[in-house]
Amino acid sequence: MKTRKGAGRLRRFLRRGLACLLAVGGLAMAAGTAGLPQPLAWLAGSWTVPAAQLQAEDGPLPFLQRLLLGDSAMLSQWAAAATDTPQGEDGAPAEAEAEPELEAVTPDKIQEKTISGGGTGYLNAQGISLFNRTEKTVDLDAVAQAGTSLAFQSAEAGPQVLIMHTHGTESYARDGTEPYTETGVARTTDTNYNMIRVGDEIARIFEEMGLNVIHDREIYDYPSYNDAYTNARAGIEAYLAQYPTIQMVLDVHRDALVDSDGTIYKPVLQIDGVKTAQVMLLVGTDDAGATFPDWTEHLALAMEIQQQMNSLWPGLARPITLRTARFNQQLTKGSLLVEVGSHGNTLEEALAGARLFARSAAKVLLEHCAG
Repeated sequence: MKTRKGAGRLRRFLRRGLACLLAVGGLAMAAGTAGLPQPLAWLAGSWTVPAAQLQAEDGPLPFLQRLLLGDSAMLSQWAAAATDTPQGEDGAPAEAEAEPELEAVTPDKIQEKTISGGGTGYLNAQGISLFNRTEKTVDLDAVAQAGTSLAFQSAEAGPQVLIMHTHGTESYARDGTEPYTETGVARTTDTNYNMIRVGDEIARIFEEMGLNVIHDREIYDYPSYNDAYTNARAGIEAYLAQYPTIQMVLDVHRDALVDSDGTIYKPVLQIDGVKTAQVMLLVGTDDAGATFPDWTEHLALAMEIQQQMNSLWPGLARPITLRTARFNQQLTKGSLLVEVGSHGNTLEEALAGARLFARSAAKVLLEHCAG
């Protein structure tokens, strides 16, 4: 036990030391990188991450530049990296995220944007669009050809799909017609207005189309946001033990898209005259070191659903996002994370997007049913 604690202290010391090094380099970069020592100049100019939380199509910004610009989501992630990071059972980082620091959502900050694939970091092939936030090289054609081994038993055999919400308190912009009480910025424990309501809508459509569904309406991110993925994993595992027929877990969220100038983007388009929130599928990987050998099968399934969405309602699907962590997706063959709109969308826009996503996904999932 003493050895493990000592190792933990050493890791924290090294992380904080690196934080100081980067901070010094960042301050120097603000005055111009020309006078930096060569290692720091290289670091300031080459360590990049996607621009803001919006997967901007104008390319990435230097990591330290974003730090100096005050990107709140990035600062939260940096703060989390400088403290104890929960470890998974296999010694890899657990699926934990620092709570984002969002500013109050007001109409003057919101800008509508239909997000499509293009620019740095995007892959496009055969109608598929992917935003790759990992170090992995992805061949979309090869992934599509390999496909997924996902197979459901019949609906009569038992539940096939579990719908749940790791961040159930996430909510949408209040436009006067949804006067809910906020628990935090764009968050509420009121299940009539948070992600539980969106999950209800998806479950309803799935059941109408013949799927056997369980909707887990538990709140996992309140009062402790940073324990949400650990709490959600326990919930998922309990359902899988009780209902072994479940082969898919859909973790339904909403996104948060904020540019460095404070602009809040809401991904939306008009479908049959109705303002509809765009929907994004997120797929985890083993890029952060955790065990997840079959993540490409999850990507193949996400690609099938994205194609179905955009064939029925062009533009409904945002590019799939590929991330380094697993987000508990390793627990079943068919697990995916679904982002329905953003915190700039209204609840009605999100429900419209959720309905169309559910119809598209159900068509795909029914093709994976036995008999």
